[in-house]
Amino acid sequence: MRIAMIGSGYVGLVSGTCFADFGHEVVCVDKDPAKIEALNAGRMPIYEPGLDALVAENVQQGRLSFTTDLKPAVAQADAVFIAVGTPSRRGDGFADLSFVFAAAREIAEAVDGFTVVVTKSTVPVGTGDEVERIIREIRPDAEISVASNPEFLREGAAIGDFKRPDRIVVGAEDPRAEESLREIYRPLFLNQAPILVTGRRTAELTKYAANAFLATKITFINEIADLCEQVGADVQQVARGIGLDNRIGAKFLHAGPGYGGSCFPKDTLALVKTAQDAGTPVRLVETVVAVNDSRKRAMARKVVQACGGSVRGKTVAVLGLTFKPNTDDMRDAPALSIITGLQDAGARVRAYDPEGMEAAKPLLGEVAYARDAYDCAEGADALVIVTEWNAFRALDLARLGQIMADRVLVDLRNVYDRASVQRHGFRYVSVGRPDGEAA
Repeated sequence: MRIAMIGSGYVGLVSGTCFADFGHEVVCVDKDPAKIEALNAGRMPIYEPGLDALVAENVQQGRLSFTTDLKPAVAQADAVFIAVGTPSRRGDGFADLSFVFAAAREIAEAVDGFTVVVTKSTVPVGTGDEVERIIREIRPDAEISVASNPEFLREGAAIGDFKRPDRIVVGAEDPRAEESLREIYRPLFLNQAPILVTGRRTAELTKYAANAFLATKITFINEIADLCEQVGADVQQVARGIGLDNRIGAKFLHAGPGYGGSCFPKDTLALVKTAQDAGTPVRLVETVVAVNDSRKRAMARKVVQACGGSVRGKTVAVLGLTFKPNTDDMRDAPALSIITGLQDAGARVRAYDPEGMEAAKPLLGEVAYARDAYDCAEGADALVIVTEWNAFRALDLARLGQIMADRVLVDLRNVYDRASVQRHGFRYVSVGRPDGEAA
């Protein structure tokens, strides 16, 4: 099938490339000429493992192309996916749908023949209704069907998630839309990926409910971690003990500095606002948002306490800036609040991240950026692991002990074993575990 993907950001680029890899003819459209120029030159605007090679292969095969010209791409398409940004709106935190509605207006002017218009962006309940209203108001004669097809991609593992999904959710109001989307996803039938067909509003809410539930699991285990520290329990063993229960599951039960990224922060907030507007507040999710926000600054205080109660005039080395490994995404990353908190307490901060430093620089002031983990730790009074990149999982502790001014390791991702760290003379502090003192 011929597909136009409106928006060439994270969701649009990954989805469009994977659709092309299925054998569909895909045109990715974006208003940013620099981004399209870079993509046509083979340069990726985001870091996602394996994406550059997959893009290059499908461009070479003639199935994938990039353009700033929306009209011909939409006119020739059997399906048009809207994959533009829906950031939190300033002031009230509700999802900003201006890009979605602008795309709908442009699609209305360009659509030719029967076309399925699919919202791939994460959008509040009722957005599909408004997209359809906009298109029909501009083009009453347009042969269109508006559907919802939310994405469930994890940054750093997006290609695998797209090709081997747990489920495909399709929100359709007529059989033609359902038939078109089933045909688009037909290559996944070999993987026996289940397709759940619902109403459009149900599909829209499903995405928000899924992300809110996962954010709740993260926040729950983080609060249990705080309790573990007070009572002498081990949160990793607690997580394993409850995660082995099939009703609970082991995923998203890893204690740490709080969730961040492009989805959980804005989607939980948007769900809260939607529920409040509907007169049915989701109080549990409201609490999750508040607890997660406060946790990030609390991690800065944890570092200060590990340094004897003060970091004024001290150098703190931070390993990991992105909200998770295998991405360059800095959106709502815990490192932003932690570093700011440390600077407010008087610390000098040096940082290293394998992929995120360029994205971090406009967001952080007065931070020195290092060449690698050891350059970061040189002369530091404390080393803090904020993001669990593989490069940080087997550091030479003896070498660190020799080059650091003081042997303090604050492990906010529980990467290391307490005994092995303390054997090298470090004061070791982790999350939700009885760490004890260095011998």
